[in-house]
Amino acid sequence: MPTMAKEKTITIEQIGSPIRKPKDQRDTLIGLGLGKMHRRRTLKDTPQVRGMIRKVSHLVRIVEEN
Repeated sequence: MPTMAKEKTITIEQIGSPIRKPKDQRDTLIGLGLGKMHRRRTLKDTPQVRGMIRKVSHLVRIVEEN
């Protein structure tokens, strides 16, 4: 039986407020599962997620990468 490769994940935390930010940035935070300050989410490390993080990089920080 083949062993499953461990999936890479990335943990992000919201450090900035979406107040007075463009709607697309607020929607991106919601798409990442964030929306309130200091909320953390662990997501699959995919190019799509990386692009979303890049779009709101001033509002989030990467806590850890596995």
